[in-house]
Amino acid sequence: MKLSEYFKQAKNGGWAIGHFNFSTADVLRAIVQGAKDGRAPCVMVGTSPGEANFLGLPETVALVRAVSQSSRFPVFLNADHFSSFADCKAAIDIGYDSVHFDGHALPFDVNVTETRRVWEYAQKASGPYMMEGELGYLRGSSEIQKSVMISPADFTKPEQAADFVKRTGIERLAPVFGNIHGIVTEQEELLDLDRLIAIAKAVPDTYLVLHGASGLSDLQVKSAIAAGITNVHFNTELRVAYTTSIMDSLHTKSDEITPYKYLALAADKVKELVADKVRLFMSGAAKT
Repeated sequence: MKLSEYFKQAKNGGWAIGHFNFSTADVLRAIVQGAKDGRAPCVMVGTSPGEANFLGLPETVALVRAVSQSSRFPVFLNADHFSSFADCKAAIDIGYDSVHFDGHALPFDVNVTETRRVWEYAQKASGPYMMEGELGYLRGSSEIQKSVMISPADFTKPEQAADFVKRTGIERLAPVFGNIHGIVTEQEELLDLDRLIAIAKAVPDTYLVLHGASGLSDLQVKSAIAAGITNVHFNTELRVAYTTSIMDSLHTKSDEITPYKYLALAADKVKELVADKVRLFMSGAAKT
């Protein structure tokens, strides 16, 4: 099945497709195995520009294809938060299954123009091609932070979302409605579900994407899916689980010099966390 068909199933079934970032082969394999263990129909994996530069675009595509084939599981590769036409073009040309053009920092009309430019190129280069755009100011970064300022002024406006989708042609939209990147330790993360519902009503045929799911409670995530989210991005908690496990292993056994021994333990943590998250993302489907 194509990625668009899985999104259609998710929207109709009241569940969401999980999206997890990776920058090493062991984390990729752990994500895929975790998604299988959690009984997800498929999984999206993403690379930010930094992760893509670290791995290399051709190597990333080849690695995802190899893992998908060996695991016999549908894995779709997304260029996550790519913010230039050139970078999106490179990802499309090399074989990424999807691109997320992040033009949130641009003036609205420029964001429209550049998003449309990427969308048009993708259709010409690859035929029907799922693309994601972003509207609103999603604060924070994929790390542990004390707090992040959240302002309704940053949130996506429903009427502007409708105009954005109409003019760009995108199939997926990443809105801002109280979500942030990363984890905060001195602040409670709360989503504005009323704003999300209003956005969903304004763009009823568009798939909505929740970025910044790390740090949100299970109830918040489930409520967002029930309100119209069909794709959930989850990254920072994976990084924390992986890195913490490595640091603990090396601290406990400081004379260990064989990488695969301590990396395997870290990958297991990622696998378990992904399995838990995809079960959460799928939980609404059991009620339909």
